Amino acid sequence: MNEKIFIRQTHDPRRQKQVIFLSCFVASLFFLLLTRLWYLQVVKTQDFQSKSESNRLRLVPVAASRGTIFDRNGTVLVSNRPSFSVAVIPQEVKDRDALLDQLSAYLGIDRTELLEKWEKGKGRARYYPIVLASGITRDQLELLEEKRLWLPGLDVEVKPVRQYEVGVLASHLLGYIGEISDDELKSEGYAGYNSGDYVGKSGIERSWERLLHGKNGGRQIEVDARGRILRTISENSPVVGSSLVLTIDAELQKRTEQSFGEQAGAAVAIDVNTGEILAFSSNPDFDPALFAGRMPPDKWKEYLEDKRHPLENKALKGQYPPGSTFKIITALAGLEEGLINERTTVVCRGSYTLGGSKFGCWQRKGHGAVNLKRALKESCDVYFYQLGEKLGIDKIAAYSRALALGAPMGVGLDNEKGGLIPTSEWKEKRHKKKWLQGDTLPASIGQGYVLMTPIQLASMIASVATDGVVYRPHLIKRIIDQDGRVIQEFKPEILARSGIGTRSFRLVKEGLSAVVNEGGGTGGMARLYEVHVAGKTGTSQVVKLRDRKGGIPYQYRDHALFVGFAPYDKPEVAVAVVIEHGEHGGSAAAPIAGRILRAYFEGKGTIRRPVRQGAAADTGGESEQEPAATEQSGGEPQGQEEQ
Repeated sequence: MNEKIFIRQTHDPRRQKQVIFLSCFVASLFFLLLTRLWYLQVVKTQDFQSKSESNRLRLVPVAASRGTIFDRNGTVLVSNRPSFSVAVIPQEVKDRDALLDQLSAYLGIDRTELLEKWEKGKGRARYYPIVLASGITRDQLELLEEKRLWLPGLDVEVKPVRQYEVGVLASHLLGYIGEISDDELKSEGYAGYNSGDYVGKSGIERSWERLLHGKNGGRQIEVDARGRILRTISENSPVVGSSLVLTIDAELQKRTEQSFGEQAGAAVAIDVNTGEILAFSSNPDFDPALFAGRMPPDKWKEYLEDKRHPLENKALKGQYPPGSTFKIITALAGLEEGLINERTTVVCRGSYTLGGSKFGCWQRKGHGAVNLKRALKESCDVYFYQLGEKLGIDKIAAYSRALALGAPMGVGLDNEKGGLIPTSEWKEKRHKKKWLQGDTLPASIGQGYVLMTPIQLASMIASVATDGVVYRPHLIKRIIDQDGRVIQEFKPEILARSGIGTRSFRLVKEGLSAVVNEGGGTGGMARLYEVHVAGKTGTSQVVKLRDRKGGIPYQYRDHALFVGFAPYDKPEVAVAVVIEHGEHGGSAAAPIAGRILRAYFEGKGTIRRPVRQGAAADTGGESEQEPAATEQSGGEPQGQEEQ
């Protein structure tokens, strides 16, 4: 009985089902575990191997040194110096907030700024360093090294930054560098760049960025748990950027900038036979070194509040009414069209009436009977009003464009302005109004809608010196590698041939010679006794003022201009000077042009530079034989339209 009961219990069907169920469950569990193990060890081998490597390996980027910038004589203008940057490896940072608090205290940088840099680096591999601060001092570096064990993920990088060997000289031309922005990182033009890289922001540094930047390298290193380097696994050396030899003469550039003093404006000196720009000045200047680090707030405020606009590249982007310097174009057009010759005479009584409007000459008493030479020499507005009326704006524009005016000249810098040479068609499109004869008269003397940049002014007078051959103004002489081997040489490029006859140029140049060298000429203060200079003064209105008596606020004063070339018989150099709100071309711009020309010929040895005592030797001023002002060297307060 008992045995039968035992047998029935051991063969209980429910018991057997439970055993089978448990066996299947265990078998399924082991199957899932084996499948997961196979997936992790076989399918995901590469992924986990990479993660494992990143836990003990660091990729340290090595920034390439930017190319050096030289002047035409080999003087170093911009080189490099080492700078220390603070970076962190995100995957090694356990407490981001604590780390940022510590770095903010050690570096004296606002925590918000550090956090913004951190957020900027999101989306990249967590083992890639994020640069949080650049240009730290050696004292700060030593402090961080002392605290390194308590700053997990900290990495101090050495990066080359710009050393401006000539200080603020040619700051607008050379430009400055700064840390790459988010927008730049996302753009195609900066493919291959990394967060924290320095890139050109303006001037040569920006326009020739890809060439100057070189190619970054990197090192793969093994570190321990505390971030200490154990060994270098692999290394890819950076490629140094190519160097540039500019057309600029550093000494002439220095003398040009010194000649401005505290005045605002621009000057360009150009080799008339090649188009090489010898001096490129925009005043006031700024300190480009400040932009590579943290700009002092007080300095930034000073730059922004300065009414002379020191951050504006006036030589490249300044667009000014050319004033009476534009009479050169009007005269050439009149000669070529047969409307005037050297004997054509106009009587100036101080104004010219067209319809119901009266257009005044700067000489309110009038110049009397004037021919072309005297009209240029004394800058008679009435002569050119009448000539402009006969020509019409479209013919004036055509001759302007024959000298490549009215468009950017392609000097090799970004954002060059093209000025404006108006036409009747332009006004209809731009202002939805017809061109009137009353618009032509101001345009014929470089007022109204006409605008030119200092580079265009220099090119215009250089083209006159070469009888109509227009060379493209350019700033780069050659590109060289780090060993000094020439990669590319830039040759003179003819931008246009005006087609204007040599006789027309000869007659205009005779008038320009009289402007500087004869009694009554408005440009006598540009005269050099040792070299024959020819040129033209100009004064252009900023705003129309009926009452010019008393003190005129600075921002409403007329601009002063001068363009000239020398030597007269065999031209070598041309110069254009614009003094913002300088009022009179003859008294403000012409003397500066004379100093620039003197500096050029002293550099060549044509003129002996006087030996001076003390600080005066560095002023870059004129020699003791500075010419006295001629009868009307004060220039011409430009003609106004009076109703």
